[in-house]
Amino acid sequence: MTEQQILDHISRGDETALDYLYKKYYPMMTKMVLKNNGTVEEANDVYQDALIVFWQKAISGDLKITSKISTYLYSICKNCWLKELNRKKRLSYTEQEGSIVQSDPEDIMSKVVKEAMEVLGDPCKSVLTFYYFNEMSMSEIADRMNYSNADTVKAKKYKCKKRLDVLIKKKYTQEDFFN
Repeated sequence: MTEQQILDHISRGDETALDYLYKKYYPMMTKMVLKNNGTVEEANDVYQDALIVFWQKAISGDLKITSKISTYLYSICKNCWLKELNRKKRLSYTEQEGSIVQSDPEDIMSKVVKEAMEVLGDPCKSVLTFYYFNEMSMSEIADRMNYSNADTVKAKKYKCKKRLDVLIKKKYTQEDFFN
């Protein structure tokens, strides 16, 4: 469907244009939300809200598009997601055992990694902790853990990181971890 055909369908109240837009741009909008600390469910909600806003503006005649429909929808999604993040930030302070705790996406990711590292156990936990968190060199880790040399540590770190990736990806979907 061309952009003009989409707008024509919408102006007639034909919801096939809405279905078309939903399917065509869903992956792009979902990726934007996921890359910005959102979940698949939140991405669905945001995209549906954006499509409703788009539909209402198009039906009312207030729609002034100076770019592609995809760009326009993306900006609506982005604005909706920013509003949602601000709302979540305001609500993220929760009372827990008499103290105030703030939920931070980095804290959540850190928790996921720490849980997976506990499952890994030693020596992987130690090698990865020394390298990533303590920022030790391969030689320092080899000395500390009695490995023969830095190359042995490097190989061990690689294998351990692969195991960690597998553990995390078993628990979470691929979409939760866009690079």
